Amino acid sequence: MTIDRSGAAFAVDRGTATFAAAIVGPVGRTRRLLAATQAPASADPEAVLALLIERLRTADVELAARLGADDGALARWPRLETGSRPEPTLAVLATTERERAAVGALAGRAGWRTLGASLEADDAIGLTRAGLDRAVVVIAVAAPEPASSEDRATIARLALVAGAIAERDPGVPIVLLGPLGDLAGDFRTPDGEGPLIAPGPNAGEPPGSGLRRVLDALHPGADDGRHAIVRAAIDLAAVLDRRVEVVEIGFDGGLRVLAGPDGSEGEPAIVGEAGLVPAELDDALVDGVLAWSSIPLDRYRMRDRLRELRIAPWGEAHGAGALIRHAAARAALERLVAATPAISARPAPDLIVLVGGAWAVAPGPALALAVADTVRRPGVSQLAWDHARLLGPIGAVSDDGERRALLAELGDDLLAPLGSVVVPRGLRAGRNAGRLSVRGDAGTSELDLVPGGLQLVDLPPGQLATAELRFRDQVDLGIRGRQFRLEVGGGLGGLLVDLRDVPLRLPERADRRRALLAAWQGALWAGIES
Repeated sequence: MTIDRSGAAFAVDRGTATFAAAIVGPVGRTRRLLAATQAPASADPEAVLALLIERLRTADVELAARLGADDGALARWPRLETGSRPEPTLAVLATTERERAAVGALAGRAGWRTLGASLEADDAIGLTRAGLDRAVVVIAVAAPEPASSEDRATIARLALVAGAIAERDPGVPIVLLGPLGDLAGDFRTPDGEGPLIAPGPNAGEPPGSGLRRVLDALHPGADDGRHAIVRAAIDLAAVLDRRVEVVEIGFDGGLRVLAGPDGSEGEPAIVGEAGLVPAELDDALVDGVLAWSSIPLDRYRMRDRLRELRIAPWGEAHGAGALIRHAAARAALERLVAATPAISARPAPDLIVLVGGAWAVAPGPALALAVADTVRRPGVSQLAWDHARLLGPIGAVSDDGERRALLAELGDDLLAPLGSVVVPRGLRAGRNAGRLSVRGDAGTSELDLVPGGLQLVDLPPGQLATAELRFRDQVDLGIRGRQFRLEVGGGLGGLLVDLRDVPLRLPERADRRRALLAAWQGALWAGIES
């Protein structure tokens, strides 16, 4: 996809539960975000786009006329469009449960739903049944690497099963991993094509990188919204010359990617279990949402509320419904972080961007707290929100230079600033850990640093300030020390100095936990009643 720099264009993100649309067009010599809205996925897309055109006409008659915002604009203006798709299914057939689990874990982070079987836990019929499942679009066949002499007979049995599956269903690609690649010359499907060959899940640097590239190439949704967000995140890091982490929570999955200015850092992770409300609500998942809820519900009532949320994601988007949705989003973000330890092990990024329809009903300050609660590393990061859901559509632009130019021109329109978060680790318990001074345009604020607390400093969007932290003992803030002088940016949530544990430890007693969550949330969610 490409767009004409001189004209307006629609940016459309079709989520599973939410339809997001925007108008981007030139104002002077640069392109700006001119209008944006979100609606339930069931809404008529053309009616939503027509509403945006009408809003543009009302807001600026002269600009609308210059851009040709008339009744014909719906058909005439180009569209940058992405959408969510259900995760494709990968069948993993392996000699051992260990290999099956290793391939499944890597595939899960690459945006695949996996099912599988192994000769260790199943017989040949069980493997055949898994490989011939109607949902399967690719089959991966795995064995230990390096293979011992004792493994050879088992590998040969597994190859025979895979060959039988290929004869029954020749349209499904088969990937032979690791030592199974040695048998590729003897393995032929009825159409004469051989199987694909890929390294095992532990091969390469970092481990699994070779297999990940093969799985990415085979993914039928390589042009979907999440893959587009990954491209936009990499370009955003280059444009800003900063380390950028993007975390996305959608209805049917989540995404986490960390990008450096030079394109380095690590592989993105697409995690199906990190959706707002997964289809299978087991006790562990319900308990995870309860752990973030400030509303007194038992497991059975919470399960019912989550089922209702899955059926009608836009139902009761206020009051208690908004709080339950926000608790589900924080629990999903917690699952995403737990599934991506390699990203968490890296230093705190300069900027964390929150993306996805799961956050549509919460105010900006509450979003900042959600990130501070779950994406926890010692260090200092600015927080921002892709409020108009533009990263996906921009990532769909085919030309690399055009994508980066669009990100650079949109600038402040692209991301809503949520503020900055400072997270020191290693504080000793006590009444006072030190002193904070914040100097900005509005003057100087002085606060005591109390371990276990969350200090909030009013710092509006667009303002910069200098924060000086003086601790009694050495702490870890990305580097160890007692005194730090930092430049911080303002936002809807201001400056959050987070002196709570890393990782966060909540009280075991439900009533104490709810009261603590309500206190933290109440300070950042004006008018909400738990």
